[in-house]
Parts: sequence; structure tokens; C-alpha cells
Amino acid sequence: MGGEKRYTGKPVTFNFQDVPVRTVLQLMAEESGLNLVVADSVGGSVTLRLINVPWDQAMDIVLRAKGLDKRRDGNVVWVAPQAELSNYELALNQARINLENSAEVVSEYIPISYANATAIAQLLSTGGASGGGSGGGQQQRGFLSPRGSVIADDRTNTLLVVDIPKKVDEIKRLLETLDRPVDQVLIEARVVIADDTFSRDIGARLGLVDPRINNGSTSAVGGNIEGNVDTINSINSTARTNAVLQNAYAAAYSAWVAGGMTGAAPATPNFSAPTYTPSFITNLPVQGGGSLAFSILRNSNALNLELTAMEQEGRGEVVSNPRVITSNQREAIITQGDEIGYITPVAPGAGQALATPAFKEALLELKVTPTITQDGRVFLAINLKKDDVKSFIAGVPTLTKRAITTAVLVDSGSTVVIGGVYEFRNRNDVQGMPWLKDLPILGNLFKKTGKSHSKAELLMFITPQVLQVPKR
Repeated sequence: MGGEKRYTGKPVTFNFQDVPVRTVLQLMAEESGLNLVVADSVGGSVTLRLINVPWDQAMDIVLRAKGLDKRRDGNVVWVAPQAELSNYELALNQARINLENSAEVVSEYIPISYANATAIAQLLSTGGASGGGSGGGQQQRGFLSPRGSVIADDRTNTLLVVDIPKKVDEIKRLLETLDRPVDQVLIEARVVIADDTFSRDIGARLGLVDPRINNGSTSAVGGNIEGNVDTINSINSTARTNAVLQNAYAAAYSAWVAGGMTGAAPATPNFSAPTYTPSFITNLPVQGGGSLAFSILRNSNALNLELTAMEQEGRGEVVSNPRVITSNQREAIITQGDEIGYITPVAPGAGQALATPAFKEALLELKVTPTITQDGRVFLAINLKKDDVKSFIAGVPTLTKRAITTAVLVDSGSTVVIGGVYEFRNRNDVQGMPWLKDLPILGNLFKKTGKSHSKAELLMFITPQVLQVPKR
């Protein structure tokens, strides 16, 4: 078991009956090679039979059997009754205390270069206030003697230590270890947001009407049906107007001639040719897309067909690279971003209440606390967030938030990925007339299709670099 004492002495064998204890201890000293001092008060006899037992274990057995104990000082072992040893140590400790109580108290001013004097003063006095205060108690307090005290001066970052010379020297040696510059850490973070989007929409408009406004046949190809209809109406209007003007003018002119050409010459009659307005069987265009239209006007019908399509591709990458430097075990915060202002809407029935401005923060923020380990690595407690404006709803901004809170152990100068999110979206939409949209080939005239794909990837990298302070 872990609590048992382990013996490593040379194995010995003893088989004695009623042998003086001092003789047995002498034999054990010869086997171990130690210098042995036995007190005069040690006496009595012992009977024992030990075979291949480590000599140090055999000695402990004999001492316990006779109520003895030992104290070892280097290569010398002192054996005496337990009470005698306890009284000796108690007297020695009391003498030390008496010496400390009677020793002259000295004052020492110790400047603190890198640590905080108040924190050091609190450390030196066991759980005491940062100011220290005089020590008149009987118990030892921390690193101070019962008569010692410590006061910190925040303005000069100096300790005033009042104690015996021995304790003052111990405190100075302690401060040589505590009051030293700590290494710093440069932390570099990279937030990479990459997105890839693609969308394609195809729609159609199909119309068939019976205008009965023309005896001929007219067709047009253009960007959209409305433009084609305007062109056809313009052509028909011009053609019919010219025909009517010619016939009317010819009849009036003949009558004017037959009447002897008396009076004024006949005037052109005011005539306006009729037009037609398209109607649609399928009206599923793609808003904002490119279009190609084909229109045919015949004697008793007009056919209009328009195909619209739009394709969009987008690729983007956002790289944010905050960097901050801090001391070991000190939190560092770096923030960069915007405050987005908006007007808070007034609820209906609010009377004379006025809309007030408000703000939302869209920030890139890095909070990190580094701890340098004894082997030169860095333990990081990290809080990293990245906000972006997504859209506005009724004038109020909505934000896309990305954040990670974690703790990692990293080699100095190495880079580790502390988080990543990958999103993939695939969407297919179909709108159209039931049954007709499912027809082969012709079904494309009775439906609108849309496809969209989007990919987004978020990666967060962290790289710590230990900046060692030159030793003095």
C-alpha cells in the first residue's frame, strides 16, 4: 500500500534469546555501516528471530518493542527512549522561540520591481489584510515571526518589513523568486468565413387571344411580350391608318372633282386604329432575370411566348486577424466593430410617444487569458466572437452571431484550429399549373423552376507565441 514504509536495507538474519538491546543495536550498526549513538537510558534485553529481514526494518522492530525511537543526522543515528527524544525536541523548539522573542527587531525597506507590493504583503502575512499591521500575537503568521509585521506602500511599490534578522533574510530570499518579470504572450487569431452561392431560375409566360383587328399576319421578337405588343400595335395602327386615309381621301377627292372642285379641298378624316392587349395562360416570369419573347398576330388569334431566366454565382471570403499581446495569466481583450443605429418603432396607440434611437453592436472580439507552462507551452482560455449584419427588418438590424468559448494547450508558435462550422444548402423549387407542368417538353411552358446551392465555412485559428523576457 502507498502508506506503508518501504525498507531498502541489506537483509540480515538474527536469532537471539534474551540478548541486551544495546548489543543488538551494535550488531545492526555494523551491518548498516552507520554511526550509532545510544543513550545511557537505553537498557533491557530482547529475544528475536529474524531471517532475511532488511536491517532498517529489523531496527524499527526492536525500537518499537522496547519503546525507543531514533533520529538520523546524515550518517549518525541517535537512539533514545521516545519520551527523552520528545522532551529534547520540545526544549530545542522552545529555546528557538525564546531566542526569536528576545532577538532585536530590525526594519527593512524592500522595493518591489515587477509584482504588486500589496499582494506580496498579503502573501507574507497569513490571510492578513494587504496593509500588514503590527504583529504582537504568539503564533507565527505566514512568513513572519509573532513579532513581525509588513506594510505595503502603493505609491512607491515598496514593502516595509519589521522582524528579526533571520526572518527578514528569509523574506528577501523569497522575493528573489517571486519578484521577477514574467514572460509575455503574443496571441494571433484568424477568423475565416468563406461562402459559395449559386442559383438558377427559369420561368415562362404563354398567352393566346382573339383580337380580330387585322386581316394580315404580323410577328415580333423582342425582350418581352409588352414590347412586342407595342411594336405590333404600332405597325397595325400605321398600316390601317394609311389605308383608311387613302380610301377616304380618294372618295372625297372624287366627289370634290365631280362637283367641279368648288369649295375647299377635302380634309383627312380623324381615324384611330384599334389595338389589342395580351392575356396569359401561364404567367410565371423570373423577376429581375433576362427574357426572350416571341409574338405572332394573325387573322383571328395572337400567340405570345416569353421565356425568362436568371443565373447567379457568388464567392466570398472574409478574413479577420485580431492580434493582442499580454503578460502571463493576464486577460487581454481586443474589440473592433461598429455600432448600428436604428429608430425604435412606436407601438400603435402609444399616444404622443416618440420613436427613440437605439444601437446594436456588431463586433469582432477576442478575450484570452494565457498561462505559460513549465515546459514552454501555452494554455489558453479563449472567448472569440464575430458578428455581422444580416439584414434589416422594419429598419431594425438583425445580426449573424458566431462565437466560441474554449480552453486549449498549444506549443509556442504552433497554430491550432479551435472551431469550425460547415453549412451546405441545396434547394429545388417548382411552380406551375397542375398536370400541365408534368408534360414532357411542353410542360416547361407551364411552370417555373428554381435551383439554389449555397456553401458556407467558418474556421477559427489561434497561434500563441511566447515572448521571453531577457534574464537580468
